[in-house]
Amino acid sequence: MKLGLISALIFVAAASAVGQSARVKASPTPVTNPNLRPSIVFVPTSKPVSSRPRPTPTATPTPKQTEDPDVVKVDSTLVPIPVSVIDSQGRTVTNLKLEDFQLLIDGKPAVISEVTRSESPIRLAMLFDNSSSVQIAREFEKDAAVKFFRRVVRPDRDLAALFSVADRTQLEQPLTKDVSLLVHAIERFPEPEGATALLDGIIKVANYMNEVDGRRVIVIVSDGEDTISDLDTTLEMVVRRLQLANCQVYVVKTKDFENFKRTGIRQGNANIRVLDAERRMLEIAAQTGGWVYSPLDEAELSVAFTNITAELADQYILSYYPESENDKGGEFRNITVQVKRQNVRVRTRKGYYVPKRS
Repeated sequence: MKLGLISALIFVAAASAVGQSARVKASPTPVTNPNLRPSIVFVPTSKPVSSRPRPTPTATPTPKQTEDPDVVKVDSTLVPIPVSVIDSQGRTVTNLKLEDFQLLIDGKPAVISEVTRSESPIRLAMLFDNSSSVQIAREFEKDAAVKFFRRVVRPDRDLAALFSVADRTQLEQPLTKDVSLLVHAIERFPEPEGATALLDGIIKVANYMNEVDGRRVIVIVSDGEDTISDLDTTLEMVVRRLQLANCQVYVVKTKDFENFKRTGIRQGNANIRVLDAERRMLEIAAQTGGWVYSPLDEAELSVAFTNITAELADQYILSYYPESENDKGGEFRNITVQVKRQNVRVRTRKGYYVPKRS
């Protein structure tokens, strides 16, 4: 009997020992291996990665939001249409209303959603030619540009940037509301030198402006000549890029001014390269709803910048939302704006490209 009792006690003790050895111990907090990277990374972050398990990310770039039945969705992209209306005396007309405008898209009447005025913010970039071909009167042109920035930039709503162009295009001052930064950038300009890659420069500025919201305006201060742009960069390519970026272009063409400073004679230069440069600038301005100014002396140069300032302040912006054109991406649409007023001239962009949907 005793022998059986002892055997039973030994068996219970052994079973208890086995039970202790089989218990699962608490695991220490896992440490992230810095050499291991996730196979899919969407948005870099500087925050520590949590050690807690996460669901596997999906390949959908934008999570689908819960639809609200009260939200009206517009499957369309706004096409802003800047319009300047000039009377027979060359003055801007400022008392027009929405019902005074008629919009035609490819010759067919279209609905204007809204007409706004100069209170809409401006995003302006100046492309300043600093190549060797514009060396004469450089200081006066810089001074005129400084005065222009001081007049046109409203610090409470506008932003302006400054680019220089010679054999390459340089962003001298990114978009800012601080005019003193723009002035300082102009004062730091080196002496003009090198060839002129003007068309390449315009495309670079258009790409830069395409990333910002607001009225997009480019002011080019140049003689208009291009001597070194890529051979594949055509005038048609430049106009297309400006229209895709919704940029309106004004040109202060300095060639006649430079000639006058050099010769004292108030007449233009009729050689082929100069005429070709003028044709390019006129086409770019006309297609985007801007204008070309060709001052002959200091007074006219100041007037050119003053006129651009006044026109931007008195401009109308027509808001047009095209009907869904998902299957028409890349196609060009002609724009015609008419005003129910006699003896006025209307300037606006000549068209837009239907956005390509991804």
